[in-house]
Amino acid sequence: MKPLETHLTDQALADPAAVDEMLATQPVGYWSGLVHAAVTRRLRDAMARIDATQPQYWVLNHVNYRPAPPTRQDVVAELTHLADGPQEIPRVVDQLLHRAWLRLDGERLLSLTDEGEAARVRLRDLATALRAEVHEGIGDEEYVATLKVLRRMLANVGADPA
Repeated sequence: MKPLETHLTDQALADPAAVDEMLATQPVGYWSGLVHAAVTRRLRDAMARIDATQPQYWVLNHVNYRPAPPTRQDVVAELTHLADGPQEIPRVVDQLLHRAWLRLDGERLLSLTDEGEAARVRLRDLATALRAEVHEGIGDEEYVATLKVLRRMLANVGADPA
């Protein structure tokens, strides 16, 4: 890569082979996009091998960890922002009800079945193993610093991380 003749933090073209001295000039959107796509693909591929999806894991976790059992509408409202479209979470709830990983009680509240809890634990264990793989060679302090920088960048552009 040709060194820039101007200020060190001038924007350079995205370059996967950029040397360390040039990383400050690299576009964060390029790198964060690559990481997002690669990590998501790796996680979803691993989950597919056990016949599950990342959105199914989100729903199982969400139902499990809420302080009170949610309705279908609660789950859809609270998770749709993570999904690939507005219909994904309603479909996932239907899939999990069909698989008998979720159940609806008489008040239309969702809860995990024993099979659903077993699936949630399998998915958690898989996600934990994949997290260790992704974080290999990265200490907690370095990881926290990275997230703080990304959080600050969101704030700098007026984005709400929620």
